Amino acid sequence: QVLLVESGGGLVQPGGSLRLSCAASGSGFSRYTMAWYRQAPGKQRDWVASIAIGGTTNYADSVKGRFTISRDNAKNTVSLQMNNLKPEDTAAYYCYARLYGTGATYWGQGTQVTVSS
Repeated sequence: QVLLVESGGGLVQPGGSLRLSCAASGSGFSRYTMAWYRQAPGKQRDWVASIAIGGTTNYADSVKGRFTISRDNAKNTVSLQMNNLKPEDTAAYYCYARLYGTGATYWGQGTQVTVSS
């Protein structure tokens, strides 16, 4: 089992940047596919980006070219660098982990990102 704790959210102006981090406790971090999701008020939770065990990354079209996901297996962390933020990026951002083999999934508690002038 893994416990996920996000940090780095906040208020930023349009065009600004934020870096979200997710710290994972427990063992076997390198065996998890990691991802970020987001949920705006009144909307469903949407996938944003993911990074596989081998490091392959994928992005939603809405963030491609602006967001970068990365992982540090030595530190048990996954990060989301968000550049050129837009008001429509405003949402609660959630860290997600899926264990290779069993498919067990875990969620963090979320961190709020607000993009507004």
